[in-house]
Amino acid sequence: MLASVLLQSGFFTLSASAVDFFYYSIFLAGMLLAWRFHSTRILSALILLLIAHRALEFFSAGKVMAGGPGRSAFEAIALLIPLNLVALAFDREWRPSVASVVPRLVLLFFQAVFVALLCRPGATAAPTIFHTAVFNKLLFQWTPIPQPALLVLLITFAVLLARFLLAHRPSDAGLFWSLAAIFAGLQAGGVGRMGSAYFATAALILASSIIETSYALAYHDELTTLPARRGFNQALTQLSPPYAIAAADIDHFKSFNDTYGHDTGDQVLRMVASRLARVGGGGRAYRVGGEEFSILFPGVTAKDTLPHLEALRQAIEQSRFLPRGLSDRRSASRGADRRAGTNRRTARGGKTIPLPPTVADAGLSVTVSIGVAEANSPTQSVEQVAEVADKALYRAKRTGRNRVEVGADRPRAKARRASA
Repeated sequence: MLASVLLQSGFFTLSASAVDFFYYSIFLAGMLLAWRFHSTRILSALILLLIAHRALEFFSAGKVMAGGPGRSAFEAIALLIPLNLVALAFDREWRPSVASVVPRLVLLFFQAVFVALLCRPGATAAPTIFHTAVFNKLLFQWTPIPQPALLVLLITFAVLLARFLLAHRPSDAGLFWSLAAIFAGLQAGGVGRMGSAYFATAALILASSIIETSYALAYHDELTTLPARRGFNQALTQLSPPYAIAAADIDHFKSFNDTYGHDTGDQVLRMVASRLARVGGGGRAYRVGGEEFSILFPGVTAKDTLPHLEALRQAIEQSRFLPRGLSDRRSASRGADRRAGTNRRTARGGKTIPLPPTVADAGLSVTVSIGVAEANSPTQSVEQVAEVADKALYRAKRTGRNRVEVGADRPRAKARRASA
């Protein structure tokens, strides 16, 4: 959107040589970056855009055409690009090898041959399917994109947006916004200075998504999607009094993990993390390791956080879930399990353990213990406050678990005077 405003506002006048330099340098840098970070989906998308745009430039001779090979190429490419991008959105990262590269190159080759056949010498127009008027033509006079391609573009926009909102992956966001830049480029005719600038902008967005993905991997926990230890340490440096730090730990998690297996343990972590992510009071949760989490509350005292932490504790305690795979097998195995007087689940190592009937019917639940502390003096470091929160957490575990404890640590100077 910003690129569209800048390019069409007239504030910047880009020469053809500047656009060409921007175009080729961005595509080259993006491909090298994608190769270096093993982002094969983004690499495939960049190659696709480069080949598609160069084909469009070639068959249209660099000019917007109302008919002939140039128009045929425009109609076909406007339809094929979104189809390929939505396919890449559902594709997984793959390791470069003959078995993985050849099928993708063959698919790209057949698409290139298909476009070349449509634009062969003597062909006056693409098949009717590429420019059929599904709706009233008067409603679409604002765009040169034919209705079939426009419909596919809109569907692709919706799919990519839904994937991003569900998973919040930078790569999905990159594909979505690059498609927006491509749409703007097609609106400008797809060729010439404006078309090249928009396609280069799409490549820049894809390259940026690689950097965002690397940042997310470094600062976010992949399993729970919460910020990880590195993000927590960085956030600590930005705190200034008043603030509160809460430490949370899943009760008996090791025993739970050993009993029901790591898959179920992962379910527990994701469930608890989803509740932590919605904590009130302006808090932000972090996974700092294993079953341990921390919550930072800037601008409030420990007392202010108690209602929110208590609501969080209750929400986790009241949550129920079935171990993965148990719900799928419940109906099929219910008769046999009842005859045996038990429900069963296969745990780690292939060991079959009995599940009480109440677990199979009502699901499992977990609890958390929480300790919270605040800065008692301007000279108290965030590390000291976090240590007090940890001590409060351990006290909560010693006194029965499934509770919230407030840390009460006096400044060291006062403690020394009291002992004297």
